[in-house]
Amino acid sequence: MKRSATSLFLFFVMLTVATGFKSDGNRPAEGIQWLTIEEAYAKIQQEPRKVLIDVYTDWCGWCKVMDRETFKNKAVVEYVNRKYYAVKLNAEQKKAIILGDKKFEFISEGGRGVHQLALALTNNQPSYPTTVFLDDKFTMIQPLPGYMKPKEFHQVITFIGEDYHKKQAFEDYKSKTYNTLFAAK
Repeated sequence: MKRSATSLFLFFVMLTVATGFKSDGNRPAEGIQWLTIEEAYAKIQQEPRKVLIDVYTDWCGWCKVMDRETFKNKAVVEYVNRKYYAVKLNAEQKKAIILGDKKFEFISEGGRGVHQLALALTNNQPSYPTTVFLDDKFTMIQPLPGYMKPKEFHQVITFIGEDYHKKQAFEDYKSKTYNTLFAAK
């Protein structure tokens, strides 16, 4: 009896291990596929695409809420992964960043400090979170400071992602075009 119980236990352990590590190669990636700014810069040289940058800090409460709610929203994840190179940039990281022939470094200010790239991306007005949009040539489109709820964020990313920012006011897009394109979002 003891031997049967041991064999049965080992069978269930093996079954659990075998199914627990099963690879889902066909399953789409969960969540936004975040890159470093250097990775996005390299990718844009090969395959041009707009860039979305989440400028955050570790201590920022609204940054954490945006991570938990907005950046986990299915419609947001799908759209960002399809249309943008998504970058997470800690505004207080100490590591230097080199983009092309430009070097950006951390500037120590008292107990904290700020990275030069975060300052450049926020037009020297750092606020966290700030979502920055760059075009497919790595040129600034718009920095948008503050927390955004999933639907509001989806409106913004589609407005910029589909180039409506070049042809109509955001309020018109929100009230007319967005509702036509994305009625169920």
